[in-house]
Amino acid sequence: MAELVTRHITALARGALERFPVIVIQGARRCGKSTLAEEIASTTDHTSISLDDDETRASAVADPNTLLAPAQAGKLVVIDEIQRVPDLVLAVKSAVDRTKQPGSFILTGSSDFLSLPQIPDSLAGRAVTIRLRPLSQGEMIGQADDFVTRVIDGIDELAASASSWTRDDYAKAAWRGGYPEPLALDEPWRTMWLDSYIERMTSRDAQSITERVSAERLRSVLRILAANQAEELVTAHVSRGAGISDSSAVRCLDTLKTLFLVDAVPSWTGNLAKREVGRSKAVVSDPGLALHLARVTEAQLVGDPGGDWLGHAIEGFVITELLKQQTWSSSRWNLYHYRDRNGTEVDTVVELADGRVILIEVKASATYRTQHFEPMQKMAERLGDRLVAGIVLTVADHAWRYTNNLVGLPISALWGNAHNRAKGNR
Repeated sequence: MAELVTRHITALARGALERFPVIVIQGARRCGKSTLAEEIASTTDHTSISLDDDETRASAVADPNTLLAPAQAGKLVVIDEIQRVPDLVLAVKSAVDRTKQPGSFILTGSSDFLSLPQIPDSLAGRAVTIRLRPLSQGEMIGQADDFVTRVIDGIDELAASASSWTRDDYAKAAWRGGYPEPLALDEPWRTMWLDSYIERMTSRDAQSITERVSAERLRSVLRILAANQAEELVTAHVSRGAGISDSSAVRCLDTLKTLFLVDAVPSWTGNLAKREVGRSKAVVSDPGLALHLARVTEAQLVGDPGGDWLGHAIEGFVITELLKQQTWSSSRWNLYHYRDRNGTEVDTVVELADGRVILIEVKASATYRTQHFEPMQKMAERLGDRLVAGIVLTVADHAWRYTNNLVGLPISALWGNAHNRAKGNR
């Protein structure tokens, strides 16, 4: 049985519940939404409603006001999988407008609330959304991880860091992923869980969103994205690889994003040049799921001397770790990538709320090289004071200061340098 892990976003969710009538906790299935909702609700009188239950779902359709009556009496109501009964959102809205009390509802959903056309109201001004992702490395080892804030606070401490993580450790961490249940499973049960998860998400859950895409096409597109993890998304390449039309490929991509199986990292257009390339990078939201879909085994990844698979896996791993941290970071920032037609390319660009940026390159290398920093040097000249730092993340066991604000760091600096072999490397 998977060990219960304290989620870093818990404090933020509790604070939101004290201030807003509705909080919506959404994310992929089996990443811990229901557990988090119950943990947050456990400190107050509440009632829980699961719309996965057939009888409860029928009651919600027939008589939503009676089902939500506890909210009128000032009791917190937790509704699990709200997308199962879209019209229930109108009853929630009506209850909130009558009571006008914070902490009235916690809604969870395995589909993007605002992307579902069947949801009749956005609850704008009444609800706030919290995205829950699979477990981060920091959560797994019980350590706070907020890399961007650490960089903002000053690069000096990070520039002196060391790590006990090896190339194989990073490969295993990427292959393992962050879904709580497979973390506790050995083979062949882990593979069985992931196969069943993909089949059910694409066959059942996707059809509740749209009937215009088949499960087979969704799985085909998902496998193509996994095989090209963290690469720029070219719809024509996806459609050609899946043997479908461009419009069908777009529908599949939209559905996978709505199910939180795929993330898009937009291209950064920071007015540095007039010829930025505008394609997003596509990332399967869990690196372990991506490698499973690409049929890459743990042994293949660990024993990949050329780094062909490891390079994609590590970049996807870093991006997903940053996206997880973004949900609880004490700093406000967005994640992008950058490439212009002159060939200048940086894997990730963190843009802060004040317009300053942090540039991050990811290399599956244990050695720092001058050429790793060249793209960031070019951008640094144009950014000037907007550049906080340029960072090359590698599988090296030490940091390296290239210039005053260009440094190389071990990837484990993302979550601190604690190493838990018992939990992190089986």
